[in-house]
Amino acid sequence: MDAKIKKQIDKMSYEQMLRTWRFAPCSNKNSMFIGEVGDYFSKSMAEKECKLKPGEKSKISKRIG
Repeated sequence: MDAKIKKQIDKMSYEQMLRTWRFAPCSNKNSMFIGEVGDYFSKSMAEKECKLKPGEKSKISKRIG
């Protein structure tokens, strides 16, 4: 995985990751969601989700729409 992409993922907040995930076009071949990068993105997002305070996940989801 490219170090630049890994750094970009690491800097993203859970909200930024969820927004990226939620609004990516279905037909998008976005390299952020496939292969090794996609696996890292998903793992990183799950780890950040686990660190949220109770109720924060719902608030973020509602904010994003």
